[in-house]
Amino acid sequence: MKVRLVHEFRFEAAHWLPNVPDEHKCRRMHGHSYRIELSVFGEVDPLTGWLVDFADLEGAWRPLYERLDHRTLNDLTGLENPTSEVLAHWLWQQLRPRLPQLERVTVWETAAARCEYEGA
Repeated sequence: MKVRLVHEFRFEAAHWLPNVPDEHKCRRMHGHSYRIELSVFGEVDPLTGWLVDFADLEGAWRPLYERLDHRTLNDLTGLENPTSEVLAHWLWQQLRPRLPQLERVTVWETAAARCEYEGA
C-alpha cells in the first residue's frame, strides 16, 4: 500500500528581495509567518504500519528550524534572494538527504500564496 504523509511546520523570518525593482514593496525588509509542508510518499512498512515515523520528519526539520526561525533569510548561504521558489528549492536540498521519500516541499508565504517544489 502506498501513502502520502504531510507534516506542517512553521517559522517566523524576515527577508527582502534584492533582485526586484527599487520601487517594489518586497525590496524593503519585511517578515512572514512561514508555513512549510513536507510531503513524503511511498510504501507502508507492513510490520510498523507506517511509511515514516512523524518523529523522523520532526527530527529532519529541527536543524532547519534553528537556522531559519527569527532570522533574516538573506543572511543564509543559498538564500541571498529568498523568494518562495528559492526557499522551497533550498529546503528540498537540505531535507532530501535525510528524507529519501520526500516528494514535495510547500512554502506558504502568506495565507493565500504558496510555492510547491517537487525536486529536480
